[in-house]
Formats: sequence, structure tokens, C-alpha cells
Amino acid sequence: MRIGIDLGGTKIACIALDQQGQVLYEMRIDTPQDNYTAIINTIKNCLLVTEAECQQTGSVGISTPGAVSPKTGLLRNSNSTCLNGKNFKHDIENTLKREVRISNDANCFALSEAIDGVGHQVNSVFGVILGTGVGAGIVINQQIVDGPNAISGEWGHNPLPEANAVEASMPCWCGRNACIETFLSGPALQRHYREHHGEHHSAKEVAALAAQGHPSALATMDVYEHRLAKSLAMVINILDPQMIILGGGLSNIQRLYDNIPRLWQDYIFSDCVLTQLRAPMYGDASGVRGAAWLWPST
Repeated sequence: MRIGIDLGGTKIACIALDQQGQVLYEMRIDTPQDNYTAIINTIKNCLLVTEAECQQTGSVGISTPGAVSPKTGLLRNSNSTCLNGKNFKHDIENTLKREVRISNDANCFALSEAIDGVGHQVNSVFGVILGTGVGAGIVINQQIVDGPNAISGEWGHNPLPEANAVEASMPCWCGRNACIETFLSGPALQRHYREHHGEHHSAKEVAALAAQGHPSALATMDVYEHRLAKSLAMVINILDPQMIILGGGLSNIQRLYDNIPRLWQDYIFSDCVLTQLRAPMYGDASGVRGAAWLWPST
């Protein structure tokens, strides 16, 4: 049995999978806020409940926000800030009294979809997160590519390609300017609509208005899609993956799958583009399933 735990900013999800990837048990619980010790203890309790319900023990994989620094071994770049600077792997293994495998949420998303999701028949997957932030994971032959700096797939903090003067001056929370995340996250889509059309709508609402033919929403989505297309084209020019899979809240916008492959061709250095753009099979559950799949078959 494999157990996966997805440590999110608001929810902790736990799943138990059998050797074929079938769900044996799953649960969700609120994430304790700004309390590192409480988070560790909540994960322990989730594991104990899951193993009691399944009446067996399992391997444990955890999907985390941020990543473990190869220099210090400490967690960094987590939007759950109480995790940053902590030796999370050591502390959770000490608490659970067993080995734990850890990877960031984008890697786990990509791994899940590459192993038994929509990308299971291809060899190379770029799994994108378009949500509160923008990130990605790279999976080749069903193996996560971590990279020596543990930043593989961090396309959200590269500059927006062909940025104009206004875009080039946009600050990102990371301290740089014109990061892709600044333009392609859910809050970024919402902000663009508000700044250019004077109304407050969520990204989901803007997409719904566009589907109804609302001119302001259509204009906003057009800008967003051009930015997304050229940003993904940069990835294709470097990595040339067989499949790009969109995750996060914005992955539910159907028009992206129709429009982006048409737009990205103008930016890709090839006479044809065979890369597929797909929606995930497991949606929000991909992260927790990918955490379970951090332990391969034995």
C-alpha cells in the first residue's frame, strides 16, 4: 500500500492506493495555520487514521509547497511560510518513525498524471500549475527530474517572453520583474480584468463571462492566452515535451485547450508542433496521488 499526503495551504489531503493505483481510503482535514508543530502532528494523525482504516501499513510520500534546498536540507519558497527554514523531512521522519519521500506539489502533480493519468502513454510530461502561483514539474520516463538545484520546472520565475515596457517593469513577489507568474496566476488574471475594465471578478468568473461573449472578459482572456502561449512555447523550444498538462484552478478553462495550441505555433522553432496540451485526469487529486507514487513499484 502507498500513502500519499498533500500538504496544502488550507487543506491536508491523504490517500491510500493499492499496487494498481486504486483508492483504498482518502480523507481531508484543515491545515493548521502558522503552526509548524501542529502541521507535523496533523500529518501523523492522518497517517494513523488511514492505516487503521486500511488495516495495513504503507509507504509514505508527501507533496509540499516549496522545495528542499540541496545546500541546507531546509524547506524554502513555501507559501505556507511557517515551513520555510525547517528541516521538514527530518522532523516528519522522526515523528513518524519511518522513511518518507518528499517532493514539491508541481512535481507530484506531473508524476501522478504521467504514471496513470492522461500522460501515461507518453515518455515526457511537463505538468503545469496555474493557480495562486505558477509552477511546473518535469517527468521523463515516469521519473521526476529534480535537477541539481532542485528548481527543475520553475518556469514561473522566468521573464515573460517578448515583454513590452509595461510588462517588463511589473514586480514579482520574488524580487525580480516580469516573472511569468505575475501574469499567468489566477490573481494575475483577476487583477488584469480589474485594472483594465474597472470591475472585480474572480478568474473563474472572468472565464465564465468570456464564454457568454462579454467583450471585456474576451479581451482579458485574449491577452492571457497570448502570454500563456508564448510562455509555453519557450518551454517547448527548450524541453520539447510530448505532453503539457495543465493543473490548478485555471486548468478548468476549456478555451485554453482550444486556443493555446493555435497561438503557440508562432513562437515555436519548428515547422510543426506535435506537443499535446491536455487537461488532467485526476484534477485536484493529482498532487496527493503523485505523493503516493513517489514510491515506485518494488
